[in-house]
Amino acid sequence: MTKKYDAVIIGAGHNGLVCAFYLAKAGLKVRIVERRDTVGGAAVTEEFHPGFRNSVASYTVSLLQPKVIRDMKLVDHGYRVIERPISNFLPQEDGGYLKLGGGLERTQAEFRRFSEHDAKAVPAYYDALENVAEVLRDLALKAPPNVGDGLKTLVDAARQGRRLAKMPIEQQRDVLDLFVKSARTFLDSWFESEAVKAAFGFDAVVGNYASPDTPGSAYVLLHHVFGEVNGKKGAWGHSVGGMGAITQAMAKVCRDAGVEITLEAPVYRVLVDGDKAVGVRLESGEEVMADIVAANVGPKLLYERMMDPADVGPEFLKRIKAFKAGSGTFRMNVALSELPRFTCLPEPGEHHQSGIIIAPTLDYMDQAFIDAKAHGWSKKPIVEMLIPSTVDDSLAPSGQHVASLFCQQFAPELPDGRDWDQEEGAAADTIIDTVEHYAPGFRASVLGRQILSPKGLERRFGLVGGDIMHGNMSLDQLWSARPVLGNGAYRGPLKGLYMCGAGTHPGGGVTGAPGHNAAHEILADRSVFGRLLRRG
Repeated sequence: MTKKYDAVIIGAGHNGLVCAFYLAKAGLKVRIVERRDTVGGAAVTEEFHPGFRNSVASYTVSLLQPKVIRDMKLVDHGYRVIERPISNFLPQEDGGYLKLGGGLERTQAEFRRFSEHDAKAVPAYYDALENVAEVLRDLALKAPPNVGDGLKTLVDAARQGRRLAKMPIEQQRDVLDLFVKSARTFLDSWFESEAVKAAFGFDAVVGNYASPDTPGSAYVLLHHVFGEVNGKKGAWGHSVGGMGAITQAMAKVCRDAGVEITLEAPVYRVLVDGDKAVGVRLESGEEVMADIVAANVGPKLLYERMMDPADVGPEFLKRIKAFKAGSGTFRMNVALSELPRFTCLPEPGEHHQSGIIIAPTLDYMDQAFIDAKAHGWSKKPIVEMLIPSTVDDSLAPSGQHVASLFCQQFAPELPDGRDWDQEEGAAADTIIDTVEHYAPGFRASVLGRQILSPKGLERRFGLVGGDIMHGNMSLDQLWSARPVLGNGAYRGPLKGLYMCGAGTHPGGGVTGAPGHNAAHEILADRSVFGRLLRRG
């Protein structure tokens, strides 16, 4: 006999685990089916070179919702994050450097070396971003109003817009600027130093296949500042044991709550009966039947590859095909014999425990995007390097280190019919050369490397186009329009079908918010349905 569940969840990434936890906590019988041989999705820790372990894809912590951490009691299961002493370190082309973070006064002192004007401007800039970030934090754990639900749409929109409407007009203007302007235009209105603008503008191109001159890129800048670590807003940190320690803890909490997790169980097709999703068929042929199917995969992967087009319908499928995905991200993990020695700051220090950003100006970032469009990847790529072994000695042998290289502006699809499987080694060499330019001897210190091109990210983690956000974070793909207007509140186009991944509000990053919100909408629907049944 086929075993039936209340809910089956596609994908054991962190949002799938969060969704499963809340459903199981409410008494539902839940099963997760996962394609890979481990839980965690893109938030996993693996050995990639003998004796060296690292977070393979997702690599740093800030956006994980405090409510999720509390509800799942993750601290009791080993969750621990070490804050960066400073947020970022940016070597400059003239041999200098800029450090960002470590407190307002310290940041102002650092900026003063570049511009007195910028040192004075930064407190008001932080206030402006924080005011908008507070609105986003307030919205992150709420389902967006679903266009098409009649009066309920208007009521939900009014409730969620109330805080925005009460903001002073200057703050409302900041909101508009951040949503529609380019990062450069926005930053030009605040700062004059190119180094300072680069320090903030880097966040606008993270996971975003775009230039800092692209309209709307200022919002991506904002998306990366509304998190917190250990109660400190805007802070970032290293997860002890790597990102996989977080998802392994989540999996344990789920299993303790009664969730069944099946690994090496890729989904072939979502099963549909009439206008309702009724389960999934695995590639093994096994059918898992459930009243609820919740997909923790990107919208394009779900609707274009896991569903029969006839079940989705031509109009909805047309919208999904137009949904933009592809982030231009290239990930490398490297095993190092020693810490990199930067020309501008060669000795070990706090900069090795921060985000090391090789992108000294907005022009550098813009040129990287131009190169990627023409050639497939930038001649001088944007590189963020983290060295988590500086604070977590479990990741590498004594005296040696691991580094995450998170690199931007690599075309999701190479021009001229070229294939990433043949080109990724050359692209990786370009990245190493870029770091070598600022830290001579870096190439010689590399003992081993793990390479994940956009194609590699898709093949390994199901990230279509290598998109770490499950879809572009552009204005037309946010809030109620993520992924499609009319299906922006976690519900798919069929009864019983839900979405709980980063392709829904509030988007990408290790937040847990989509999983949390989807579970609450599922439970609300079941409650309404149950009341209707009881009424006869």
